[in-house]
Amino acid sequence: MTNPFSKDIMNFQMPKDVILPTTLKSYDRIGDPNIHVTKFHTMMFMNGASDPIFCRTFPTFLDGAVLIWFSNLPAGSISSFDKLADLFVNNFVALKIYVHDSNYLSTIKQRQHESLKDHMTRFAKATMEIPNLKPEVHLHALKSGLHLGKFQKTIIATKSKTLAKFREKSMSQIEIEEL
Repeated sequence: MTNPFSKDIMNFQMPKDVILPTTLKSYDRIGDPNIHVTKFHTMMFMNGASDPIFCRTFPTFLDGAVLIWFSNLPAGSISSFDKLADLFVNNFVALKIYVHDSNYLSTIKQRQHESLKDHMTRFAKATMEIPNLKPEVHLHALKSGLHLGKFQKTIIATKSKTLAKFREKSMSQIEIEEL
């Protein structure tokens, strides 16, 4: 097995008190590699880690075929964590879970017997996956996904123009439904 780290990285004296994150799962080709790198970097940065520490500890959070990929990198080819992260992300980006765009929201409709609370929760989860979602698009999709009924008519009649106003109205409706 070759060592992909540069001499500078390998010659760095690792502190004895390095704390590795205990909640970060090893990456084994499941999920977005960008998220894995970001989580790792954030957790290590919180512990005051430096670039050589990032490099030397990152492989401990790789598993299976991903660890084999790392082991097969050319000797001495990694001189910084940025380089390692770029290689890692570029190699595994095809495995990234598809992220929806704002058009996807128009497909989320309140189901026939679904409570408003459950619908709002399901809708909120979908919006978390959409980067840079504009509030007006969010609101339009949310309103148009409601099934026909008293609440939808109320929303149309009151012309809630902001998410805050819509949420205020929906919270009142949810309280009514739960009674």
